[in-house]
Amino acid sequence: MNIIYTDALVIGGGLAGLRVAIAANQRGLDSIVLSLIPTKRSHSAAAQGGMQASLGSASKGEGDNEDIHFGDTVRGSDWGADQQVVRMFTHVAPKAIRELANWGVPWNRVHKGDREAVINAKKVTISESEEAHGLITSRAFGGTNKWRCCYTSDGTGHAMLYAMDNKAIELGIRVHDRKEAIALIHQGDRCYGAVVRDLITGELSAYVAKATTIATGGYGRLYAASTNAVISEGIGTAIALATGKAPLGNMEAVQFHPTAIVPSGILTTEGCRGDGGLLRDVDGYRFMPDYEPDKAELASRDVVSRRMTEHMRKGKGVPSRYGDHLWLDITLLGKAHIDKNLREVKDICQYFLGIDPVTEWIPVRPTQHYSMGGVRTRANGESPGLKGLFAVGEASCWDMHGFNRLGGNSVAETVVSGMIVGEYVADHCRDNEISIDTAIVSQFVEREQQKIEQLMTRSQGESVFALKREMQQIMMDRVGIFRNGPELEQAVEQLKALLLRSRELALSNPIRTANPELEQALRLPLMLKMALAAACGALARTESRGAHAREDYPHRDDANWLNRTLSYWRDERDLLPTLEYEAIDIAAMELPPGYRGYGEDSAIQHPDTALRLQQIEAIKKQLSDQDRFSLQQALMPFELPAKYQAKNQRLGVDVQ
Repeated sequence: MNIIYTDALVIGGGLAGLRVAIAANQRGLDSIVLSLIPTKRSHSAAAQGGMQASLGSASKGEGDNEDIHFGDTVRGSDWGADQQVVRMFTHVAPKAIRELANWGVPWNRVHKGDREAVINAKKVTISESEEAHGLITSRAFGGTNKWRCCYTSDGTGHAMLYAMDNKAIELGIRVHDRKEAIALIHQGDRCYGAVVRDLITGELSAYVAKATTIATGGYGRLYAASTNAVISEGIGTAIALATGKAPLGNMEAVQFHPTAIVPSGILTTEGCRGDGGLLRDVDGYRFMPDYEPDKAELASRDVVSRRMTEHMRKGKGVPSRYGDHLWLDITLLGKAHIDKNLREVKDICQYFLGIDPVTEWIPVRPTQHYSMGGVRTRANGESPGLKGLFAVGEASCWDMHGFNRLGGNSVAETVVSGMIVGEYVADHCRDNEISIDTAIVSQFVEREQQKIEQLMTRSQGESVFALKREMQQIMMDRVGIFRNGPELEQAVEQLKALLLRSRELALSNPIRTANPELEQALRLPLMLKMALAAACGALARTESRGAHAREDYPHRDDANWLNRTLSYWRDERDLLPTLEYEAIDIAAMELPPGYRGYGEDSAIQHPDTALRLQQIEAIKKQLSDQDRFSLQQALMPFELPAKYQAKNQRLGVDVQ
């Protein structure tokens, strides 16, 4: 048995995982990154539109700060977020942007003087100050009160990932690619690493570490149509669930992006609408202002996706052989703007649709895009169920997004959570030694080897590809944008039946080396358990909150459902998860639940909301002569690693 020892093991080679490994390395620790693919091909590269950070440099972002970013994020989450985590995030995001600039990310910059832009379908002139010339600029994104999405045209994730990976190379961080963690090694309440399969040779190894971090991205490929890369199957999240100790949080919270192209499902960035693009129906009519007069196309993603679906249900979709769709019109932005700021969108349209978005509308419809759920962690990124197990980025439920993520907050979270949690990972490695019998490690490796042997020797059974397609279609049809009790009940029963059938998988090509069928056969039972966690969580949650929209329970219900869903898989042979709930404490909130700003204010109030609002007003009155930092700390203190506690610098603002 091959055992590899390290201080910090990071499972996942995207932005979040690389940043954790860098943090550990900078503290003098050994770190190893495991990746299914070469790290520069991570799904992080797909992020197009930008990264949210309250720099306030551009004129349309003037006056922005952590308080405003905090409020936007909490409202965007539909009050499902951990507000202390949101505070941690919004405070560190400007530092992350500047660090990335120092590492080589070529952020778009402010150019002094007048420029033309499109806002709410009208051409306007924006004037940028001479003092701001050369600073990092920003664009509009949905659900925000300021323009704060920093970007590199529409290739932001690509630029960030290459800079991050180059930094890891500079530091000599070891990346073991084409490796997959298929199980976590744990004993009692402690995680010790992972069993890892080499995707080329098929060999199993054990990686033993002081701290293990899950950074494998989302679980979008539970769905038939997703903007996620084909590797985004959530296996890192799933192996945490499989321990029976580490809970997953809010697995029912799944976001659909409004503008994926039809039929491929490839994303067109929210930057299209942020820069002034419009949504049109079969008649060419711009319909979003009818539903959301204030925000229109720049309402929050969950809102826009639902409004688009509602509009198509009214018969206003554009018929096609791939189903109904709507149009995204960016022609009004002009060729020069598209060629400079949306060139990747133009390439996608030309390569996959054969159209030129400078002169033609883009066929789009909502498609599964982002997973708010994941490995539930504390604010320091550590699982409450397994000491030494951490999670970051989309694989985690940290929980800064609650039940809906604002655009630009995800690629920001990857780096910011990597910075913050990376420091706590380093602290854990400093304070804890590895102490585990190699016989225990051997047991985990042998257990996984036996699963492979069963697949190799079973001559007849179920097809992994057929079962996977069934699972994906069930999730798409019954656990999608709109949900209701009867369909969710059907989904649970059908997924449970698939899980039972997955125990009889047989391979048509039983080879041990590079074998995609074997990979899928090892993953599918884990994916089905995650699908069941999502479906069961959605069925149990009898309210609508953020991206979780129940047609039979259309109101947000703070009185009964102001909590997080925790999903456990206590026993490997179980057919359903165990659901528990973690209350979100209003008494500890800086911003108590209120009107989100869309549609009718029909939320069912929590009985403690009024009291907390009174307490906040009293604190504000008492500290009326204090600055916003003192007031914030009085309302809701939060902690950060010492290196990130300094106040943020902004143009023309004295923060001392």
